[in-house]
Amino acid sequence: MGYVTNKTIDSGQKGGDKMKKIGILVEDLFNEQELYYPYHRLREEYEVILLGTKKDVEYTSKAGLSIKSELATKDIKAEELEGLVIPGGYSPDYMRRCEDTVKLVQELDKMKKPIAAICHGPWVLASSCDLKGKKVTSFYSIKDDVIHCGATWVDEEVVRDGHIITSRTPKDLPEFMKEFIKAIEE
Repeated sequence: MGYVTNKTIDSGQKGGDKMKKIGILVEDLFNEQELYYPYHRLREEYEVILLGTKKDVEYTSKAGLSIKSELATKDIKAEELEGLVIPGGYSPDYMRRCEDTVKLVQELDKMKKPIAAICHGPWVLASSCDLKGKKVTSFYSIKDDVIHCGATWVDEEVVRDGHIITSRTPKDLPEFMKEFIKAIEE
């Protein structure tokens, strides 16, 4: 089994500016590619915090790889984050069962901070955000879930509607991350 740690950046400095903090949600049965790719890509420029439903818990992916949360979603405020990534797999179904996770996503949504959800990640959006009139995509099997929330579902590589960024599958990760980073930097 693999294990990834994210060392906290003590100085919080990059080029004289405080580093932007990005959260990535984690729960059991996450999709490895949809968590590890954003995790490492975002660490190139930002401080990344792995947010579980519980702190310091090793969560296991669909393939048996594990990663440890650094904080519980109840331990961070939306004001502290510049954006959030919601990986897919089956983990979003567990994420949305946690009241603190739903509350964090709701607060980020109210603040219009970038929220990126891939694959089954829009399940969390369906439980946390007002998707009425929003254009989104997802893995095709949860298409009905987002439509029933009032969203317009489209089969596209990446969809951005305001501060909400969505994609379908791991093959969409490059464009998904480009669009999320663009939203963070605006």
